[in-house]
Amino acid sequence: MTRFVFKTDPYDHQRQAFDGSAEQENYALLMDMGTGKTKVCIDTIAYNFEKKAVDFAIIVAPKGVIANWIGEIETHLPDRVDREVVMWKPNLTKTKRKELTDLYKENNKLKFLLMNIEAFSTKKGVDVSEFFVKKFKVFMAVDESTTIKNRQAKRTKAVCDVGRGAVMRRILTGSPVTKSPMDLFSQMDFLSPKILGFKSYYSFQSRYAVVQRRSMGAHSFNQILGFQRLDELTEKLEGNSFRVRKEDCLDLPDKVYMKREVELTPEQTDAYVQMKNLALARLDSGDLSTTQNVLTQIMRLQQICLGSLTDDNGDVHPLKSNRQSELMNICEEIQGKAIIWATWTRDIRSIAEALRDRFGVEAVATLHGETPDSDRQQIVDAFQDRQSELRFIVGHPKTGGYGLTLTAANTVIYYSNSYDLELRLQSEDRAHRIGQENKVTYIDLISPKTIDEKIVTALRNKIKIADLVLGEDARDWLS
Repeated sequence: MTRFVFKTDPYDHQRQAFDGSAEQENYALLMDMGTGKTKVCIDTIAYNFEKKAVDFAIIVAPKGVIANWIGEIETHLPDRVDREVVMWKPNLTKTKRKELTDLYKENNKLKFLLMNIEAFSTKKGVDVSEFFVKKFKVFMAVDESTTIKNRQAKRTKAVCDVGRGAVMRRILTGSPVTKSPMDLFSQMDFLSPKILGFKSYYSFQSRYAVVQRRSMGAHSFNQILGFQRLDELTEKLEGNSFRVRKEDCLDLPDKVYMKREVELTPEQTDAYVQMKNLALARLDSGDLSTTQNVLTQIMRLQQICLGSLTDDNGDVHPLKSNRQSELMNICEEIQGKAIIWATWTRDIRSIAEALRDRFGVEAVATLHGETPDSDRQQIVDAFQDRQSELRFIVGHPKTGGYGLTLTAANTVIYYSNSYDLELRLQSEDRAHRIGQENKVTYIDLISPKTIDEKIVTALRNKIKIADLVLGEDARDWLS
């Protein structure tokens, strides 16, 4: 057992992952969402820092995930470890430039540079990461590593190239294979070509895929018809990876709560500031004297976070938003069936359409006020059937959040929340009730420092928002 004093006690499976990987140069933490792979990675970094094996960590993750690392580092990194944590931003303000300059300095601090995967599509991001890799003993981790599964993508090549200079490497994902076993090549190549034993993708492909040469006009290409020798491929991974599924973690709580941050676009930010200032002015003038009036303003602010603006005439104006693309990222990462709750019918329809494009028509069904009663039970029955192709239910909590049993889901995603606490509790319980055999992960999409964040915080603390939005409390909510 590896000797290390943890700040937060690990679960049994986390301890097992840590003990098996802490001193490994290259390793894959193939742990389902909600099983705590981030903690294992942070503990590993701290352990190797105290051994003087590493002194710098570069964490690469999707935009919606990378901000979570700040809180996770604060929670799990031992207080005895002095640290500097810097979030990469492409636009180097005076403050951000100073933060990066401070990272250059050699001292006794453990340094973290948190980078959005998209930074590796830019020369500036690649140059900065390369500089640190050359200067320090870098531990480099790619969180949600399927972001580098496309071997031809510019960012994949850059991440792999930079990673060659790191002294230790990790990939973190619950779903290393999203479409085919070929997804593994780039992820494992980042760790080390020695794991798979192939420097060339085509050699890897010819070993594990059944390929036929096809022609179309003047062009010819390889078509993958199937796969072979997958037992051999699994064996190659076993010595360099730890795999755990949520249902195997008997020590986990029954409910696991997570957040995924979604940055507002400039268009949303402008609209949000204007709407907030207008609401505060109306509050000062006495126009918002009732709870319902304040809740209406809260709802309008939330709509902006979701990607639309409703004017006083009731007309809806779409705003460019990152929320749906972040939802698609989550759906690629998770295993098994999922419920997606949204408070607006237009969002439900849009989400369902995007999911059908990504996962197929049969994989998606909707439950909202316009769903015929005759269809609802059929949808529920199909969803509960483990053998059916129906994987996602996209619904409104008022329609699907009461009375239905949806225990086939082990993930519940809140694309948006209403201010109604009862609706939240009832919709959570659709998956977490008698008949549920697995742990359930609840994921809230939130835009930081907005009404979004305040609503989710209140609901998770079982606070009735409608009771708190009058008088000076209203100002706190709208500010």
